Amino acid sequence: MTETLAEALTLLRAEGWPALLVFLRVGAFASFMPGFGEQSVPLRVKLIAALCLATAVTAAAPDIPQPPAKMEIFTLYLATETVTGLALGVGLRLFVLGLQTTGSMIAQATSLSQILGPLVIEPMPAIGNILVIGGLALAMVLGLHVHAVLYLLISYEAIPAGTWPGGADLADWGLRLTAESFRLAYSLAAPFIIISLIYNLTLGVINRAMPQLMVAFVGAPVITFGGIALLFLLSGAILATWAEAVFAFLTAPF
Repeated sequence: MTETLAEALTLLRAEGWPALLVFLRVGAFASFMPGFGEQSVPLRVKLIAALCLATAVTAAAPDIPQPPAKMEIFTLYLATETVTGLALGVGLRLFVLGLQTTGSMIAQATSLSQILGPLVIEPMPAIGNILVIGGLALAMVLGLHVHAVLYLLISYEAIPAGTWPGGADLADWGLRLTAESFRLAYSLAAPFIIISLIYNLTLGVINRAMPQLMVAFVGAPVITFGGIALLFLLSGAILATWAEAVFAFLTAPF
């Protein structure tokens, strides 16, 4: 009985340690992962998603260091894997923030920023909420969970288990992703911004030519209807372009 228990403990130590080490990184990543990491998703669902991802990553992960003999080394692993997972999750979450920024810019350009009020936990115009929900749904349909596993596996090549991410490299990587997020947001919202600028300049010329005309009463409904119509025509292209950028990042994140 004692020998059987000792063998079971040895097997658990050998097989459970890699799973625990992977779960530390995957769990931190899943808390920011688009779709599963949303604030409206129950914690139980997040935990199940993290366990499923960790199982897939553990089966294909590279060699994991042997279980440490000292508590200090385990604390080091706990810190490095958690920080790495959070960095990976925040890097991917920046693309969702870029889509939210796109919605805010479109709403401001089309005078729709206050329609229906905030519909999510984070204050966001209705157009931003529509784009984010559509983008997340499209990403899930296209296999975001599968690419997330590949993304985590690639991270073990760049940042092996038990090592700290390089401070300078992590800062450069974060700045590049932040710049990419804003560039993508401006690119997606560019048609609305350009049309809004031209339209408002036209209203200004009309107002100077006909001061007695109440331009605000005439122009506001037109820009609102035009913004909704343009969103109806371009929303598919906007979401497709955003999804293409997300999966391109997941394929070559570093």
